Amino acid sequence: MKNIYLIKDLASISGQSIHTIKYYIKLGLVDAFGRSPTTRFRFFGDEALLRLQKIRELRKRSLSLKDIKERMGS
Repeated sequence: MKNIYLIKDLASISGQSIHTIKYYIKLGLVDAFGRSPTTRFRFFGDEALLRLQKIRELRKRSLSLKDIKERMGS
């Protein structure tokens, strides 16, 4: 893993809102790899960013989140 992101960084880079990313986490589409023991902020890697970009592409093709989850093997 090369980069470490906070959720606000993922939102900024991916163009998705923090609320949307949290929803995707709840659905199991995106995962954090850890949390800060003091702040409890989630840490994400490049894989999470790539998954968000892929989800965005698939949503543009009008795929449902259920179909996306099946397609991505989540």
